[in-house]
Amino acid sequence: MEFLVRTENRLPADTPDSVREQLRRGERERAMALREAGVLMRLWRVPGRNATIGLYEAEDPAALHDALTSLPMWKWMDVTVEALATHPQER
Repeated sequence: MEFLVRTENRLPADTPDSVREQLRRGERERAMALREAGVLMRLWRVPGRNATIGLYEAEDPAALHDALTSLPMWKWMDVTVEALATHPQER
C-alpha cells in the first residue's frame, strides 16, 4: 500500500542545540534505513515550515505506523496519513 504522510515537527523551541542536532542526525539515519528498506519512497520539504511530505510504501497501516514511530522525532510530530489507491487511468 502507498501512503501520503504529512509531518510537522513540534520540537519545543527551548530544546538545547546539542539535543536538537542529535535528533536530526538520528532522524536522517533512520530515514535512510527506511529508504533502503523500500518504505520511504520520496520525501519533500515544505518551504517556510518545519514540515515534510513523504510517500511511503508499507504492507498495511500497522506496518506504516511501526515505521513512523521508529523515527527519533516521532513524539514531537503532528502526522497526517492518507492511504492512496491506484487511479483507473494508471492501469
